[in-house]
Amino acid sequence: MNVRRIVASLLTATLLLVPPKAAIPQGFAGLGSTADSFAIPRPGGRLAFPADHGPHPDFRIEWWYATANLQAEDGTAFGVQWTLFRSALAPRTDSGWLDPQIWMGHAAITTKDKHFVAERLARGGVGQAGVAAEPFFAWIDDWEMKGLPHSGANQLDKVSLHATGKDFSYTLELSATGPLVLQGDQGYSVKSAEGQASYYYSQPFYEVSGSVDIDGKTVRVRGKAWLDREWSSQPLAKDQTGWEWFSLHLNSGEKVMAFRLRDARGGYTSANWISPEGKPTPLPVGSLQITPVRIARVGNKDIPVAWRVQIPARGFDVTSRPLNDQAWMATTTPYWEGPVTFEGSAKGLGYLEMTGY
Repeated sequence: MNVRRIVASLLTATLLLVPPKAAIPQGFAGLGSTADSFAIPRPGGRLAFPADHGPHPDFRIEWWYATANLQAEDGTAFGVQWTLFRSALAPRTDSGWLDPQIWMGHAAITTKDKHFVAERLARGGVGQAGVAAEPFFAWIDDWEMKGLPHSGANQLDKVSLHATGKDFSYTLELSATGPLVLQGDQGYSVKSAEGQASYYYSQPFYEVSGSVDIDGKTVRVRGKAWLDREWSSQPLAKDQTGWEWFSLHLNSGEKVMAFRLRDARGGYTSANWISPEGKPTPLPVGSLQITPVRIARVGNKDIPVAWRVQIPARGFDVTSRPLNDQAWMATTTPYWEGPVTFEGSAKGLGYLEMTGY
């Protein structure tokens, strides 16, 4: 058995090999409402940059999560995902195989006809994966998200993304045109009526340039990207089994982050309205309404791939449509994630992630 299979077995055995936005019964990654000996997010905590771009090993789980809506010169649309996840068996770090930190990477490219997916697994303490806050560098094997020269005081104003997989690769440069955005209450993001929460911030103002390579053909692309950073130890309640999460770029320059966590009571919703200048307006719980409008057969599952998304207090009422119905992440724990467009009271594009189906 090679090292990768050993790591995969460890991850699966501990139920920690779960994307941060993928839930299973008994809460997110089996965590439920119990944090054990790990740290717990607290209201009133103050995020600090660039330190909080780095890892938080005293928390059970966190991620560095980038999605991009891209277009070639001929108008062909692409979606790109780059994600690094950290899960912990214990709230500490150590050297070599004694280190309890476990790392996983996901990368994808989506077109209207194809969806390419790759996954990487690593154990902490051996240099195969990790994150440094300053200068910023996140990596797993040869995949990397790296702060570039003149990346700004917070280290994320300008970054590069690179990943490879079977029949695909991409190399992109992301340049922020707006500030970091704190989600929830100054970065404290509640996830359930019982009060489970995470620390959560985003950089939704990236302009992107670079190239994607599919089946040996390289295409120059440009577009928009969104980075999410989140960490916690008990982010979901026991009866929350999945979610729908939207990151939306409005043609007006405004941004919307919105999610619904499904539970026995119909779901817990949260949304944040972000001005073109980067000022967030967190909306009250229940302000968001989402309704499926089209179901597609994805593999052997029926998945709601098109949605009506409403925020009545903002006069926001749009219908999202996927670039590709079959944007299924066939990873160790599978989920749906892909680029969308939307129209109605506003027009634009973004990304949708759905778990628990």
